[in-house]
Amino acid sequence: MTLAVVIPYFQRTEGLLVRALASVLAQRDVADVRVVVVDDASPVPAVDEVARLGSTRLPIEVILQANGGPAAARNRALDSLDSSVRQVAFLDSDDVWTEDHLRHAVLALAAGHDFYFSDLCQPGQTVGAFERAGRIDVAAHPLIEADESADGAATPTLRRYVGDMFDQIIAGNVIGTSTVVIDFERFRAQRFDAAFYSAGEDYLFWIACARAGARFCFSTDVEVHYGYGVNVYAGSGWGTDGYLRRIHNEMRYRKRLLVLDLTDAQRRLVRRKIDTLRLEFAEDVVHRLSRRRAVSTALLRAQFKLDPASLWMLPIHAGQIVAKRIRP
Repeated sequence: MTLAVVIPYFQRTEGLLVRALASVLAQRDVADVRVVVVDDASPVPAVDEVARLGSTRLPIEVILQANGGPAAARNRALDSLDSSVRQVAFLDSDDVWTEDHLRHAVLALAAGHDFYFSDLCQPGQTVGAFERAGRIDVAAHPLIEADESADGAATPTLRRYVGDMFDQIIAGNVIGTSTVVIDFERFRAQRFDAAFYSAGEDYLFWIACARAGARFCFSTDVEVHYGYGVNVYAGSGWGTDGYLRRIHNEMRYRKRLLVLDLTDAQRRLVRRKIDTLRLEFAEDVVHRLSRRRAVSTALLRAQFKLDPASLWMLPIHAGQIVAKRIRP
């Protein structure tokens, strides 16, 4: 049974993909693993990074494509997989796994689950995201018992997720992309929405799995350490078109949620987030204009087409922002 590791790749810094691949090669007690790296027109070529590893015990395939973003890159990798692949693990090119990540995932999926994720540690942090965000009550989810696991031995960090994962994703997502391993047999036809270039494409994938009845499980171990890689997927910092583009794409994701069958509470939560994004959009525009920095007219048109309220509320938000800054 083959497990494929899917890595979308676009980096401006050398060595990040080498680190990510080294963490794959260091996985314990897993066999029949292959790696597919999709070079999304990266400034630092993937083939050069792979060459730095020398010969490896696992096959590493590099696929080249025109820049299309992480969803398109992951889809290209999924499209390349043959029928021998039964499980798929996702890893971003600046993140690294701990050595038991795939072993735990294989055990948990073999116990009758379809979708595995784990705790993670974000850059500059020493505490896992589960504890820092407080979005998951670990004790509410039962351990995967010994007789459920593939080798008949209990693994005290593995738990069966109990509850509505669709609601969890909307209210406070706990699933980090680089922690996910799925039963590809169950979700062989599922793809990421490539229209969402830098926000929401992964959440929509998880939601589709949840609505299809996926059986979720997770590990309380920190099994992934996120990196500082700078790429087109995450956009750029405050005061740049990349930042506004991230807000735009996140709003597109939230508006996509509104067409789904939501409860009243879920709908209110999504609308509150949209209101927050409108304010963030206004703050960034005001910040840049006050410093005589240009703002992409194409991006402004796209935002106002997506959300006309961003336009007519912009003067209101701008006035509030200015008043707050000059208030004694």
